[in-house]
Amino acid sequence: MRLTDDEKAMRDGVEGPAVAAAMDLLIRYGEALNADRLCDTRNVAGTMTQPSPAKTKLVREGGWHKAFSVINLDSDDDFEIPHMRVPTCQLQHGFGEDALGVAPYPPAMVELQSDAEAFYGAHGVNILATCTPYQVGNLPVRGEHVAWMESSAVVYANSVLGARTNCEGTASTGAASLTGKIPCWGNHSTENRYGTHLVEARVPVDGFLEWGMLGYFVGDLVQENRPVVTGQLAQPDLADLKHFGAATASSGGVELYHIPGITPEAPTLESAFTGPVPASVAYGLRERRATYETLNSQGTNTDVDFVLLGCPHASLDQIARAARALDGRTLTAELWIMTPRALRAVADRSGYTETITRAGGRVLTDSCPAMSRSAPKGTRVFATDSAKQAHYLPAILGIEAWFGTLEECVDAAVTGKWRGELP
Repeated sequence: MRLTDDEKAMRDGVEGPAVAAAMDLLIRYGEALNADRLCDTRNVAGTMTQPSPAKTKLVREGGWHKAFSVINLDSDDDFEIPHMRVPTCQLQHGFGEDALGVAPYPPAMVELQSDAEAFYGAHGVNILATCTPYQVGNLPVRGEHVAWMESSAVVYANSVLGARTNCEGTASTGAASLTGKIPCWGNHSTENRYGTHLVEARVPVDGFLEWGMLGYFVGDLVQENRPVVTGQLAQPDLADLKHFGAATASSGGVELYHIPGITPEAPTLESAFTGPVPASVAYGLRERRATYETLNSQGTNTDVDFVLLGCPHASLDQIARAARALDGRTLTAELWIMTPRALRAVADRSGYTETITRAGGRVLTDSCPAMSRSAPKGTRVFATDSAKQAHYLPAILGIEAWFGTLEECVDAAVTGKWRGELP
């Protein structure tokens, strides 16, 4: 790799052994990917604070310095970790104190995480604690090179914001946070950001459910390629695009999509491709029905124990909508709405949390059942408006899933029965 003088100095230990180890990791990583240089970045989103049994052992042996060295720098050495070189944020992690007595999650893990937050906060990590950092202040601009983890955040950053990132890992983001560098390959290069497949929606796509199903179909179709989507698309909002991207990254491995006239790098259909526009693949009534049936294929028992909303983490508008649907009603099943803690504070002040809590629901922060592997005790069947959670949670927790609209999910929480159907 071609290194700048600054990069060579970091590699050679001028800024200390932890930074040298970080640079060594990035050089080896980049060479394995045939990257010929490193990109400068001032925006890293990774995971440092989330607790685990392995982290518990490492902290016991050598504190958080050792935990970062082993897990975030992939090193057997024990370094003194300096302040983060560039702005860095923590993505979603384990449940916090607001889940104590609600989620069957070990209090020791909550305590360990709180300790981690104090350590990493003092070392320059912003504890946003969400899979949607773009909802709470981390909003990179078009063309900016960033180093982000979390599939749903990566696809949003690339597609909706026009920032540039690959789907990074724990070690590469850890190294980037100490160096401000990341290998320049994949989505960082303009030639790798053009569309590869064209999908035409031949049925109306409007609202959270429809965008989620379309995303799930598209991801399964293109896998790790770059879809361009046209057709009968209503103007999407933040939640629609968030849900669409998360679904493409769940059924496939999409990190970048284009919607001509909507996403910033595709003002026209022609500009989304480097050559001739390819023949389109249709998303029609038959494909829509098949996608819905796939998402509901793991549900057989209509007795619902648990309802989950907010994956990726709910926006303020989604919380408000849930509050309106729950106002004056009483739940018989557990209902959790997952959201960033910063938005929970606004929901509290706006009265949404009180309405949801009065009905028997919970507004929880920082994590989700998939991340923390935790659902209400005795859960056998859950319902969700998230294609991502319907895809993952049955495998993670061994429970059945139903997928539908927010209103159908609220109805299930009130009645304890799944009565959803494809509109």
